[in-house]
Amino acid sequence: MTITPMHLSRGYWSESALVQNMAALSRFADDGSKRVWMSTTPMEMESQEIGIRLSTGYTLVAGMGMGWAAINAALRPEVSRVTVVELDPEVIAMNETLGTFRNLPEEAARKIEIVNASAMEFKSDAPVDTLMADIWLPLNGDDRVDQTRIMAENTQARRVYIWGQEMVIARRARALGLELTHDSVARIIDELGLPLIGLEWPNYPELVALVAGRWLKDV
Repeated sequence: MTITPMHLSRGYWSESALVQNMAALSRFADDGSKRVWMSTTPMEMESQEIGIRLSTGYTLVAGMGMGWAAINAALRPEVSRVTVVELDPEVIAMNETLGTFRNLPEEAARKIEIVNASAMEFKSDAPVDTLMADIWLPLNGDDRVDQTRIMAENTQARRVYIWGQEMVIARRARALGLELTHDSVARIIDELGLPLIGLEWPNYPELVALVAGRWLKDV
């Protein structure tokens, strides 16, 4: 974990801004290189915001990171329970050492349960109302829809938000030669076969186009 006093960072949809005391969680690869796994940049926070703000009921967060999504979900009155599924025990231990969840209001803290398990194998003890899946390092990837489908089946998730789903939707629209409109996004979501949330977000198709133009790298 490192803290950068000042960092100029571009948001997922907002313009560049000066961020103070930016935290970054990094891991060392087998070749000795260091890769940032999660950070408190505007890009990271904004790219999870829709899932958090639309979360309700029993919410499952797949991937702990620095606990930001789980904390903000637990603070929502509309959320009754939060299960965080994290594969890496070192990440869980780091958050415990930092006291990530201990400073929450008691009501929010009581909602949170942390499970050391694979998100691909975890099966919930009750149907999940909101599944927020964020177990990948890159924002854009081919495998996340199929992997999220497994998570959704294992947890009987009624509503799903995938980190980077805007990239998935934009790539599919491009492949079909469709403009990003409410109807085309609805069609793509239906074809993906997952109960994705997001379309109820104000101006979501325009937002998909904006963030895809900024972050979709395989154009």
